[in-house]
Amino acid sequence: MNNPDSALIYSMTPVYKQAITSCPAATADLLAQLSPLHGLIYLEDHGKPVIGLLPKQYWQAQHGKMHVYTRQAGWNYSQQPSNQQHLLEHTRPQKIVTSISEHGFHGGWIGFVGYDYAAQQYITSPSCPQPELYLGLYLSYLKYEQQQWFFYSHEPEAAKIFQKINQQLTTKASLQTFQLNNLCQAKWERSKYNQAFQQVIDYIKAGDCYQINLTQAFTAHAQGDLLSTAKAFWTLTNAPYAGYLRLKNFELLSCSPELFIEFEANRVIKTRPIKGTMPRYLHDPQKDEQSKNTLKHSEKDQAENVMIVDLLRNDLSIYAETGSVKTNQLFDIESFQQVHHMVSEVQATLKTQTHPLQMLFDALPGGSITGAPKIRAMQIIAELEQQARGAYCGSLGYFNLDGTGCWNILIRSIQKYEHELSLWAGGGITIASKQDAEYQECLDKILAMQNLLNSYYSVA
Repeated sequence: MNNPDSALIYSMTPVYKQAITSCPAATADLLAQLSPLHGLIYLEDHGKPVIGLLPKQYWQAQHGKMHVYTRQAGWNYSQQPSNQQHLLEHTRPQKIVTSISEHGFHGGWIGFVGYDYAAQQYITSPSCPQPELYLGLYLSYLKYEQQQWFFYSHEPEAAKIFQKINQQLTTKASLQTFQLNNLCQAKWERSKYNQAFQQVIDYIKAGDCYQINLTQAFTAHAQGDLLSTAKAFWTLTNAPYAGYLRLKNFELLSCSPELFIEFEANRVIKTRPIKGTMPRYLHDPQKDEQSKNTLKHSEKDQAENVMIVDLLRNDLSIYAETGSVKTNQLFDIESFQQVHHMVSEVQATLKTQTHPLQMLFDALPGGSITGAPKIRAMQIIAELEQQARGAYCGSLGYFNLDGTGCWNILIRSIQKYEHELSLWAGGGITIASKQDAEYQECLDKILAMQNLLNSYYSVA
């Protein structure tokens, strides 16, 4: 297989930068225009938006097998069998010389790791038919800076890629109208949730675990392109770690508010778990403030949050320099469009010999969406949920070629594989949890998104 040294290309090829002078104002509309281009992926990245397209190479895992695809002349891709070790060898951090701002993405790897792909290293996961992992090498991409989009490339073919993008922008977008054939509703009956909740409590009382993140799927049969709903969803949620990925027969639309791990310069790593939720009341400021204060002083939510902080401190300590793990913030309340969340932050310094992607693989699934202790929690989740989560509760993000990067937790995210669509919600259950309150928390987290989805339902 012809495998060029990506770091050599990146450091030796002059950066090609051009403004995109004529494109739609809304990101979702721009993505729609670019949707025919292979490997389209978008990250909001907390105010540092980037769009990847036409990756030089990409790795994809599906049906228990991994393949690597390499771009050929004519924008086609050759395919060969691969594995995770092969992927790790090709993604080792490099010392990069670049004139691009160090903030955000500046050339490297973008993709997602699904929950089930990550969990399989610890447990036997339910089979997942849709893509379980995707990671592409993007040396040509768009960044939003100074109120407009710029095209960057580190490839010899930069001018040809820029021409192809411009040609696509002058072509009318041809997304298929999205619609649901049935309402998006909980796959479980309420009695099924109640039964699963009680089983969790029984496991906690028996000493098997301290907390379980019990989730349920809201499903529907859908037609058309999920991307055509993106503008509405991102306007609704205004999520800092939103994103979108388009593969063959698969779309992932994320409205995630949660950072999983940020890999900063000088090997600093940070994680910001969310545990604790109360609804927003935007039309009643007094009630909204009461809801926020209720969360702030909730002993149950503080206990739930600190369990996950302790778990993540332990996870990070495996890869961190001795004595570098610290808690920067604890029980902070952050307000989003639909809910208030309790957020903490843990920081550490990554050991020099640790491969960042290997650390990401090992740290996933995130503790905030499994429970504690982590492996036993995942075993209980597999037993009670009895279906693959897919991308949900995995991670979407990027690594620059120098090993810096940012990865979210894929909550508040919609996945569509062929005609099957799912939106998931859940919450951490502890011994102090109340069944009705936990069920309502599930609804609070996604009710606005579910209602928006159901607005696309039309009776034939």
